[in-house]
Amino acid sequence: MFKRKAFEKLMYWKEKKAPKYSVLLEGARRVGKSTIAEEFAKQEYKSYIKVDFANIKNDVLDTFDDISNLDVFFLRLQTVTGISLYKRESVIIFDEIQLQPKVRQAIKYLVADGRYDYIETGSLISIKKNVKNIVLPSEEIKIPIYPMDYEEFMWAAGNDTYSVLRELYKNGKPVGNSLNRKLMRDFRIYMAVGGMPQAVEAYVEGKNFTEIDEVKREIINLYKDDFFKMDNTGLIGRMYDSVPTQLATDKRSYVISSATGKKKIDKDLERLHDLLDSKTVLACYNVFNPSVALSQTRDNDTFKLYLADTGLFTTMIFDSSGETDENVYAKLLSDSLPADLGYLYENAVAQVITASDRPLYYHTWEKENSSHYYEVDFLLTSKTKIVPIEVKSSGIGKHESITRFSKKYSKQVVKQILFSQKDIGNADMLKLYPIYMLPFVLEDL
Repeated sequence: MFKRKAFEKLMYWKEKKAPKYSVLLEGARRVGKSTIAEEFAKQEYKSYIKVDFANIKNDVLDTFDDISNLDVFFLRLQTVTGISLYKRESVIIFDEIQLQPKVRQAIKYLVADGRYDYIETGSLISIKKNVKNIVLPSEEIKIPIYPMDYEEFMWAAGNDTYSVLRELYKNGKPVGNSLNRKLMRDFRIYMAVGGMPQAVEAYVEGKNFTEIDEVKREIINLYKDDFFKMDNTGLIGRMYDSVPTQLATDKRSYVISSATGKKKIDKDLERLHDLLDSKTVLACYNVFNPSVALSQTRDNDTFKLYLADTGLFTTMIFDSSGETDENVYAKLLSDSLPADLGYLYENAVAQVITASDRPLYYHTWEKENSSHYYEVDFLLTSKTKIVPIEVKSSGIGKHESITRFSKKYSKQVVKQILFSQKDIGNADMLKLYPIYMLPFVLEDL
């Protein structure tokens, strides 16, 4: 079991919110929800019962036919599982609870009873068929579970330099070319492996990148199977496949018809909602007016999509023959791939920002007397101020958009930042950071 930050959030729930609330661990499949829930139960409770609705025996499922009498229900559940429950010392885990909507609805009554704590895990939790005809429990706290972030990845790999990175950031001075190259290579390893626990496990076990890539492909295929079960046209899978392509072609926003190859219809919006609900992608919304609260002027119809895990993204962008050659990964780690990989680094930034529980926003506006436009990759907030972010794959290059943005919204902009592979520095009013320092910038905002 890898060390995960979700443990801290679960501990807060247990100490401050239980037994008045259950907790729902929500996220994409294979991000580690079930493992986190069970390990927490082992460490923090005298006993626990895990009910896996994706792999449940009939005698266990039958106990949920009638829970009107909770005394009888708990006796039956303990009997069929062979596990004793202790008042205020036990927890019941409902794994993949979206498969049993009526049980999720019953959380209200189980929580009100107060004898035990309840941890739910779920994927695709708000798909219409999963919430149809049920009342969602208000006695439920949600904790999003993401792929492992960079710090969690370093914990897993036994790399103890994360605290050193924080000190280097706080120092605010260039770290030096040699050390910066080494630290960037470490971050590119994270980009190559990603944060899916199975891929991280393969990396920690010393598997080569071809073998790690096989693990990631299995996860991608699992997602596509899920999409096909939701909609047998295969169009949700095509929307998912289209994410790297549309970012690579530098589209101003995600275009559904480019993914499906057909004119957009109302059903496509439902498919898009299901894709977003799978938590396998991240939506970054354009904002009309960055001078006010970003969430208040976001354009729900204009957005970009990123993959929730950059490791899967890496596999997909190099997917030409059904497998990614080991040499491709070697070139990625040495930063010697010929292609412009700015969109790969953008995806990594989107993943890091999301892991900090921040929403994703960007901004575009037309150039005067031109068919072209300016674009700021990401917008963050710091109290009442705005922090525009630009991302480059290598050098700082041209950064006209962020400069224009900072002048246009000078009263709202507190600082402007460009992330690349270059060392700490400045370019006029623009602050330069290597991308591995992004988590510490977020901590400071």
